[in-house]
Amino acid sequence: MPQLDDEGRRVDGDEIFRVLRSEILEGLHSPGTAMRETVVASRFGVSRTPVREALTRLQHERLLERGVRGLQVPRVDPQEVIQIYDLRVMLEEEVAGQAAVGRSSADVIRLEALVERDRALVDPDDQLRTRSNLTFHAAVWTATHNAVLEDQLDRLSTHLIHSPHSTLSVPGRWTESLDEHAALVEAIAGRRVEDARRIARMHMETARSLRLRLIRDGAVAGHD
Repeated sequence: MPQLDDEGRRVDGDEIFRVLRSEILEGLHSPGTAMRETVVASRFGVSRTPVREALTRLQHERLLERGVRGLQVPRVDPQEVIQIYDLRVMLEEEVAGQAAVGRSSADVIRLEALVERDRALVDPDDQLRTRSNLTFHAAVWTATHNAVLEDQLDRLSTHLIHSPHSTLSVPGRWTESLDEHAALVEAIAGRRVEDARRIARMHMETARSLRLRLIRDGAVAGHD
């Protein structure tokens, strides 16, 4: 029988998967962190069966990998990061164009509200910036009303979190990123397809450059 958490919610494999997935995407578990069945089962107060189910699903989504000590949060693979960003640059550009064509009034209201929400944050930490950024981009994907594109980008986004810091931790990048988000929303709202595509491409190319710089800096620090 499924357990209940402190707020009375069912704790089963689906709930454990949802919580751990969210935590990994937000960077709460650093690369190399082990995910042991017994530890997770104790945390959620359940048997190992639903935990095994959740961890298997996370491994299937490549949010966990098999290591020497069992399943763990994946470490950074620079070559894979480059490949993923190359794909995201192309797909985010296409998404922006399709959103400018297919967006509804409700989509625009949500996007504008998300930009306003993020501008109101006071000195957010890296995890909150990452979570807010994911929410914004997911809303842009939704505005395309193209389930295939939305699914592909959701899958790709899960592979860009295995680093100690997000690109939004680079000094000045958070504010710049919000300005780019605002410009993108304005183009989508005005159905300016080419402007939306250009802004999205520039936004992702900047993120790619910053990510590669973070990887290089980490490699140098690792050899000090």
